[in-house]
Amino acid sequence: MRHGDKVNNLGRKKAHRVALLRNLASELIVHKRIVTTLAKAKALRTFIEPLITKTKKNDSQESIMHNHRQVFAALNDKAAVKELFTVVAPKIADRPGGYTRIIKLGIRVGDNAERAMIELVDFNDVYGKGVNKTEEQSKRTRRGKKKADGAPATTAAAPVVEAASVAVEDAPAAAVVDEAVTAPAAEATAATDEATNETRPAE
Repeated sequence: MRHGDKVNNLGRKKAHRVALLRNLASELIVHKRIVTTLAKAKALRTFIEPLITKTKKNDSQESIMHNHRQVFAALNDKAAVKELFTVVAPKIADRPGGYTRIIKLGIRVGDNAERAMIELVDFNDVYGKGVNKTEEQSKRTRRGKKKADGAPATTAAAPVVEAASVAVEDAPAAAVVDEAVTAPAAEATAATDEATNETRPAE
């Protein structure tokens, strides 16, 4: 039974497991995203996020040096520590937590293991701030087009109102024209009715 066993041992002893997580964390800091199995990605997230949080607690010079030493003790990689404090720390300064994202990639062909990509959230341009900027720009252009389309509509409404008023003023003349048109039409229909009656055979 596994009651209370919250640590995924990943099929390794402690020394091997710590070395694995150190290497994965260093590669994630340097390359900003890596592809591994889902179990390793979840274990790596719990390992690296407290280390990233330590880069934000820099109140004094002593605390900066202390945090550097703690992170180096966990990673044991000078290049990764420097990258973490100089490149990653300014990016995640305003984020309260959740520095990594895990995306499932399906099943691996060889051993049927579930693959996943783990990445630093603030270094992704697809889901990051660049999308919001493009959406805002597109909204601005759409609003501008709506205003541009609406302007001629307001100017075109005025002639319609004027034409309606002119039609109301010229109503008697229009009635005379209608009578002049309908009278010949009525005479023509009467003539055609008489012609049909004459051609119809007597019963």
